[in-house]
Amino acid sequence: MPERIALIGAGRVGGHLGRRLHQAGWPIVQVYSRNPDKAKSLAAQLGAGFTGDLNAISRDADLYILAVSDDAIGEVAGALPLPPDKLVVHTSGATPSDELHNRFARYGVFYPLQTFSADREPDFSNIPICLFAADTAGYDLLERLARSLGSPYYAVDDRQRFVLHVAAVFVNNFTNYLYQVGEDIAHSEQLSFDLLRPLILETAQKIQSASPAAMQTGPAIRGDAATVERHLAYLADRPEYAELYRMLTKGINAEMG
Repeated sequence: MPERIALIGAGRVGGHLGRRLHQAGWPIVQVYSRNPDKAKSLAAQLGAGFTGDLNAISRDADLYILAVSDDAIGEVAGALPLPPDKLVVHTSGATPSDELHNRFARYGVFYPLQTFSADREPDFSNIPICLFAADTAGYDLLERLARSLGSPYYAVDDRQRFVLHVAAVFVNNFTNYLYQVGEDIAHSEQLSFDLLRPLILETAQKIQSASPAAMQTGPAIRGDAATVERHLAYLADRPEYAELYRMLTKGINAEMG
């Protein structure tokens, strides 16, 4: 019989991960959330018990997955009333495993490197899972877990995972902010953002098979100073966007020009 899992956290990561684990046949024995209604709702989907009280966490699970915010990992781990030999992992990219090492002899990380949204069902077959465990038996369990989800998985230590998280902020969070800037500029001239969506998609598709450096286009890489100056003149009344434009143009020229 597969090992039993307690899921600590019922947010976006916990919800999506819990449902996929349940579909893969892993028994989820309990769901915890500080919001008991959220714990109850997710538990009902997983055929699990639920609690909003850390002191009521089941001691019968074999694996405890902490899918909570980064700044809550240490606090929650420290409050778990579990024997120190229980295997406890978190799902964070930025938080070192030491947050668990201080409390448990068996600890690790099960980090799905993806952005999760409540209203979008993720395809775990396209989500790399970064694995770390302090002991061989723990790693073997996490490896079986990832394999059962159909996910590609990699042994990644704390430093490597942190570096990946830094890179992920650039390719995801910062890029999404630039989409927001583009949308704002378009809307300011009563233009639909839909006009830009095909460009966004084509850019993302191109780098699936090539280095971003090889796919760079635009006035900065061409050395088209006249177009750059006209763009900056247009942005004169939006100094925050103009400064961003200058910084990115300088970066492209320095790195790729």
